[in-house]
Amino acid sequence: MYPNYPYFAVAITRTCGSGGGSYIGKKLAKDFDIDLYDRKLLRLAAEDSGINEKIFAAADENTRKTLLYRVSQHVYDGSFIPPESGNFISDQNLFNYQAKVLKELAASESYVVIGRCADFILKDHPKLIRIFLYASYEDCVAHEMEKHSISAKEAQWHIDRTDKHRSAFYKYHTGHDWMEMENYDICINTGAVDYEKTVEIIEFYVHSMLGLQ
Repeated sequence: MYPNYPYFAVAITRTCGSGGGSYIGKKLAKDFDIDLYDRKLLRLAAEDSGINEKIFAAADENTRKTLLYRVSQHVYDGSFIPPESGNFISDQNLFNYQAKVLKELAASESYVVIGRCADFILKDHPKLIRIFLYASYEDCVAHEMEKHSISAKEAQWHIDRTDKHRSAFYKYHTGHDWMEMENYDICINTGAVDYEKTVEIIEFYVHSMLGLQ
């Protein structure tokens, strides 16, 4: 599906509290003069499917609360549920359309994407850079306390809940474990490496991959 052009994709996955996912994604997109896809992807998927964007947004929020991802599994295989089906606007099909948009975009442009299991969806892309951002639990707690002006106990609850969801969501759609290093090309401890240096590391890797060094 992917032509042998110098298009590349940077897929960023991050633990809650590691911080910098949004900043790093935006900085990479700016430096490379390419698009960043996060929630913007919901609008594109809505346009492609004909499903109201509000339904995508609602599903994006509701998956954080459902038990579905913890008790079942449906590995993404590129298929779709037809409009005549009662499951056309199911969470699974909404994910399918987001995946479709990511794959189509990757065939015609370079971009940065945050989350969305993009490292798995784009696994056949010859110039995919898979990034995993993490930090020590203590650093994550401190980051969330400062970011949201909450107590340590509240920060711990938020981190545990968010990472549990992200892990279950990833497992459901990919069949793989979210925190396995084998899933990624670069794993960076943002508690030890600042955001600017993290961007430099990723950009160096991209330049090396594209033969620009």
